[in-house]
Amino acid sequence: MTNLATGPVASEIATRLAAALDPTHLEVVNDSHHHAGHMGDDGTGESHFTVIVESPAFSGLNRVQRQRLVNQALADLLSSRIHALAIRARAPGE
Repeated sequence: MTNLATGPVASEIATRLAAALDPTHLEVVNDSHHHAGHMGDDGTGESHFTVIVESPAFSGLNRVQRQRLVNQALADLLSSRIHALAIRARAPGE
């Protein structure tokens, strides 16, 4: 498992996705610096993220179903601390 971002929100994202999806690969990338000063930038430097996650939990699921699993694991963060989240979700072997 890989976790590239290190702030408190990024760490919480990694912790929650690890618990919910038992991933074989996980990257949390903080993209906030690309959005500094734009709408949704809360000034914390942790508002925009990309997650790249591979998990057996995604086997047999389509893209929307996979994204829903990620969104469910992060629901309260998405409504309060995360302005934007890009999701790349795959099953092992894809």
